[in-house]
Amino acid sequence: MATMSALQSSFTSLSLSPSSSFLGQRLISPISLSVTSPVKPAENPCLVLAKLKRWERKECKPNSLPILHKMHVKFGDTVKVISGRDKGKIGEVTKIFTHNSTIVIKDVNLKTKHMKSREEGEPGQIVKIEAPIHSSNVMLYSKEKDVVSRVGHKVLEDGQKVRYLIKTGELIDTIEKWKLLKEAKDKETTQVAVTSAS
Repeated sequence: MATMSALQSSFTSLSLSPSSSFLGQRLISPISLSVTSPVKPAENPCLVLAKLKRWERKECKPNSLPILHKMHVKFGDTVKVISGRDKGKIGEVTKIFTHNSTIVIKDVNLKTKHMKSREEGEPGQIVKIEAPIHSSNVMLYSKEKDVVSRVGHKVLEDGQKVRYLIKTGELIDTIEKWKLLKEAKDKETTQVAVTSAS
């Protein structure tokens, strides 16, 4: 009972008349607003990071898409590794990752992967896979002249923009080459489809 009487006395001491009501009114903080410094605009307005892997964060454009890097190599190019453990090896580009400027080269930068058994009774296995390598560690390679070169761009008479090797003048992007690459890729996909169906 003593607590009830204490609560009643505290409520009576509070006078909430309509004139002194704080409902619907803006509260003014005791700290003066003029003391605070003006807000500076953010130097980098885009603070969005794309989650690519658990450990990898990537800066994004204002529309939340990751910033893609332009690379001097494309799918199907013959390149030579100029630095790292596999320096001097020559291979063909089989895969490109533009979000972090890495490429996969056939039979280069092989890593060991331990695979678990997927079905009961099937043994696990150790396989070699081609790991990505940064595109700055490779240069375009000419098989005919046996030389590496930087890449240049020029426009042909018919208006087609092509890449060429600066050292030898050899064209990299030719229509015949792209047709051969497309046929090889189509044949590979059909073989995969046939093997998965059987």
